[in-house]
Amino acid sequence: MSTLTLASDPKDAAAVEAVEAHHAQLAGELAGRVAMLIAAADRDPAEADEVRSGLVAFCDKDLIPHAVAEEGTFYAAARELPEARLLIDGMLAEHRRLTALVGALRETGSAVRAAADGRALQVLFEEHLEKENTLVLPPLAAAPDISLADLLAGMHELLGGDEEATEESAGGGCGGTCGCGGSDDADVPELDVREVPHALRHATVFGALGAVPAGRAMLLVAPHDPLPLLRQIEDRHPGVFSVEYQQRGPEAWRLLLTHR
Repeated sequence: MSTLTLASDPKDAAAVEAVEAHHAQLAGELAGRVAMLIAAADRDPAEADEVRSGLVAFCDKDLIPHAVAEEGTFYAAARELPEARLLIDGMLAEHRRLTALVGALRETGSAVRAAADGRALQVLFEEHLEKENTLVLPPLAAAPDISLADLLAGMHELLGGDEEATEESAGGGCGGTCGCGGSDDADVPELDVREVPHALRHATVFGALGAVPAGRAMLLVAPHDPLPLLRQIEDRHPGVFSVEYQQRGPEAWRLLLTHR
């Protein structure tokens, strides 16, 4: 989701990178939660409702505050640029559609409708972030009379805690390799991250795991042995998830992650 940005100041370049990293974190977690919602809707409406509630809580805590913070900071600044005014009006309209989709998710009693609304939310949000990364941030960073770094100073909603979603972060514990399981493999949702962009991969898994209820499991399919990811999972959720390898390469690693 990142693009080459020419900035008028090194601090502005760093601010762009921080925002893009947080965008990747948000998009990845949303994708993971939506994947679990779609899987649950296919097999268990009661579980799907629990996953839907978690998705709405994520949107209320992270996604919507992020949008609100954007409007009061770099959207306001970008709207003063003649070449960006109409674009920002369109982006604000997309914020309203995102909020409406979250509202639909909040109110629906249908697992199938929730899955459809969740997928629509994911697609719109990913397209929206791509526009921000490629059309909104670059002119702000290049404008000599605008300090993007100053605009974003102290804005957690825009810069986030992206160190937890960084692919290279190694974390602490091993994540475990026990096979206590407790789930029927035929009834376990599968998350295949081999085609997920590298920058979104860990956040996608974190989001999916956040949607796995206690006593249930998720089958993770990865392109390599995900040891750094397992360490991150153990750091974030000490002792919560057990790990059982079901396949160790060469083209895929399959791991059953069970929420104890």
